[in-house]
Amino acid sequence: MKPIFLAALLLVGLTPATASDLELVAGLGAETPPGNIAIGPDGRIFLSVHGFYGQPIKVVELLEDGSTRPYPNATWAFAPKDGGNGLYGVLGLNVDSKGILWLLDTSGENRAGRLIGWDTRAEKLHRIVYLAAPVIRPESFLNDLAIDAENGFVYIADTAGADTAALVVVDLDTGQARRVLEGSRYTVAEDIDMVIDGRTMELGGAPARLGINPITLSPDNQWVYFGAMTGTSLYRVRGADLRNSKLTSKQLAERVERYGDKPISDGITVDGGGNVYITAITENAIGVVGSDGEYRQLFQRQDLAWPDGFAYGPDHQIYVTVNELHRSPVLNGGENGSRGELKVMRFDALEQGKVGR
Repeated sequence: MKPIFLAALLLVGLTPATASDLELVAGLGAETPPGNIAIGPDGRIFLSVHGFYGQPIKVVELLEDGSTRPYPNATWAFAPKDGGNGLYGVLGLNVDSKGILWLLDTSGENRAGRLIGWDTRAEKLHRIVYLAAPVIRPESFLNDLAIDAENGFVYIADTAGADTAALVVVDLDTGQARRVLEGSRYTVAEDIDMVIDGRTMELGGAPARLGINPITLSPDNQWVYFGAMTGTSLYRVRGADLRNSKLTSKQLAERVERYGDKPISDGITVDGGGNVYITAITENAIGVVGSDGEYRQLFQRQDLAWPDGFAYGPDHQIYVTVNELHRSPVLNGGENGSRGELKVMRFDALEQGKVGR
């Protein structure tokens, strides 16, 4: 590479790998700020619409021409009216290996959370699993999820409150749910500030402290990886241990492993080589924790303004949403300060993984 070109890249905060390997899939309009992303085995792409921007639509499908359409349809993609069908607030979504899109519809006052399965092949409702007290707390915030279709389980990250962040384990065969690792050092936030563009993010008038959020499942369904959003440790635990209701809380906690270091992060995914990709939201970056537990930065650039959620595509590329969440009204003093950098991007996986989890 010519020195002059390299110097130009460094001047604008890019690395040579960033300039050539990170590809724009679609720019999105102000009406569809993306939250998380899900990709089906057939390559169809679905996005949750982040509620921090106050848009009425909850979920869309990203079409091949870069446009979007309400998904599953014009009724379900918005809040229910008069007790009818619809979604209250979705962040977590994922497509399993059978083409079922699982939507995590968060709970609210006098309202249970819901895990809604939509058959993307037959285009019809598959099933609804209700998530209610005592598994769901009044302060619950059902944030993200990982799908183990092979064993029939869903693992949910409930960011909840300062002392009640937890994993929720749902048995799809019975519809039963359990709350595990609540308030543990593996799920609660660390006492560190989230500083972006020189400004400390606040929620409720205090520096944001957010517990478990990023969560993913290994391609062989053996390991669940997770960590606190405002935390510096990436953990993993065997799915078999999460599914084992006979383990005591202490026994389960003893089986959690620290996998490596991580930055403050919103989303994660993992390939078949144990590389855990991480959205480093305070660094405008995407990084990876290798199987050796070491974190390194893959891409860093100014237009990676709050990289959020990941999905592994059938083309062995990793897709990521970018949503400028620190500029949303919720985190920006009630003002929408978006600069139009709402988009989906992608890059090649370091090793092959698996779609549908």
